[in-house]
Amino acid sequence: MGTMPYNRMGHTGLKLSALSFGSWVTFGTQIDTGLAVDCLAAAKEGGVNFFDNAEAYGAGLSETIMGAAIAQLGWARHSYVISTKLFWGLHGDPNMRNTLNRKYLMQAIDGSLERLGLDFVDICYCHRPDPDTPIIETVWAFSDMIAAGKVHYWGTSEWSGAEIAEAIAVAERHHLHAPVVEQPQYNLFERRRVEHEYARLYSSANGLGLTTWSPLSSGLLSGKYVDGIPEGSRATLPGYEWLANLLTDEKRNAVVRDLAAIAERIEVTPAQLSIAWCLKNPAVTSVILGASRVEQVTENLGALDALGRITPEIHEEIELAFLK
Repeated sequence: MGTMPYNRMGHTGLKLSALSFGSWVTFGTQIDTGLAVDCLAAAKEGGVNFFDNAEAYGAGLSETIMGAAIAQLGWARHSYVISTKLFWGLHGDPNMRNTLNRKYLMQAIDGSLERLGLDFVDICYCHRPDPDTPIIETVWAFSDMIAAGKVHYWGTSEWSGAEIAEAIAVAERHHLHAPVVEQPQYNLFERRRVEHEYARLYSSANGLGLTTWSPLSSGLLSGKYVDGIPEGSRATLPGYEWLANLLTDEKRNAVVRDLAAIAERIEVTPAQLSIAWCLKNPAVTSVILGASRVEQVTENLGALDALGRITPEIHEEIELAFLK
């Protein structure tokens, strides 16, 4: 397996492994603490130092499982970077759901830290934008969390370029901590935001970092759904019917077949090729991988080997396949 590169997160000094490990869907729905320990250990052995979570994953259970697994592994706190995300909330009260107001954020970060069993998280993201809360209120709250030592860096997830730019401007105007990283979806099927909308935010003095999710478009780009949905995959879970529709899209699967042929020719899997393609974008700090089995962790980390095999010619072939 190739050596793990570590990239600076935007203009910060924080270094993240080019491939990272996230717990969306799997922790709490498909994974218990025992299996989480094995997956986290395999990821860290492969050079991963960044582990991503969120309050909303498994309604808090994902944080609890990850925290318990890390405690069981006995990792020194300085040896890993961990994140969580806040927005949806765990309570039905008007101030505790779908918000980025100060009251919610200040209570929510304490809940996350308690579940993770930590004194601080390295990165905390706003899981979605909140049009009902003034951006200055959110910026102040995150600045205060950083001042209190509960969070080291803050960022956004699926915010528009304009919202991120406004948050940065507000922070600069009031000498507060600005958001330094965005976490968008990015893969061969989903590219507009990363490649166009945010472009000015990487190249400017803002130097925004990017930790991207869903490099396999919920598994579609792995090629394992070209002949239908296998038993036991997350698309068979209750509440994930939307995913089943995405994964059985005939037009997209035809493109995935072309991708699989390219992957076979350069002796990597379609998943490894798709992940490596994301890493080829110099704006990407880290690609967040999901896995419910140790074998998946190992296969995904093999994307590092695929990196050097994506020559300019192969890159062009991939682009042409997705222009169909």
